[in-house]
Amino acid sequence: MSYVEELFNLDDKVAAVMGGSGVLGGSMACALAKAGAKVAIVDISTEGARQHVETIEKDGGEAVAIKADASSKAELARARDAIVAQWGGVHILLYAPGVNSSTPVLEIPEEEWDKIMSVNLKGMFLASQVFGEFMIKQNQGGSIIVISSASSIRPLSKVFTYSISKYGLNALTRFLGREWAPHGIRVNAIAPGFFPAEQNRRILTEERKAAILGHTPMARYGEPEELSGVVVWLASEKASSFVTGAVISVDGGFTAMTI
Repeated sequence: MSYVEELFNLDDKVAAVMGGSGVLGGSMACALAKAGAKVAIVDISTEGARQHVETIEKDGGEAVAIKADASSKAELARARDAIVAQWGGVHILLYAPGVNSSTPVLEIPEEEWDKIMSVNLKGMFLASQVFGEFMIKQNQGGSIIVISSASSIRPLSKVFTYSISKYGLNALTRFLGREWAPHGIRVNAIAPGFFPAEQNRRILTEERKAAILGHTPMARYGEPEELSGVVVWLASEKASSFVTGAVISVDGGFTAMTI
């Protein structure tokens, strides 16, 4: 095994990928599998999850799809127990669910606010309790990776509640990184820039596209596979052994841009 392979190798690791049925979550799940991890794709929708499982298995990896609502602690606990029963442990948690809305601030109904906060922020809090408690008892360290957003670093228009939920994820990441460092559990967030997916295509008008690309030094959108490297890096206990409580931007320079 080469130095690079040894540094990023995830053999014998088990990863739980929350929200892995979508394009970005599924791509990151496949990246973890290619690095050697056994991957459980946990999502309220299992149709997309099963498709990614098939892709992983065709490439020679091990994966399973598990249905669970990220906003239900009981369902998350059942998912965790199913993963442990199948593979004996959990070493990596990737939290990628996300709900968005373009409703103007003064028109946001309470139920919309609650839904976005429940999936984006509360779900990660519950998942960290469920999986973090197990990782601590497992006493093998671990890596928790949170998918935040560029909107958690710069306030963006048209995504008010979503942005606030992602700001909350950054805070949760830093608090957990501090709290669980003594247990060898690293907690970090990835803040992607603009990676067009189903949840944000509806607000990508021609005017907004021009504004986004004009504010992105690389002048293009990101591709799902461009998150693979940072995900595997943060999952690896060797490659990122001294990294915790960090929010890593992968945005083509979007958050570095001023005028």
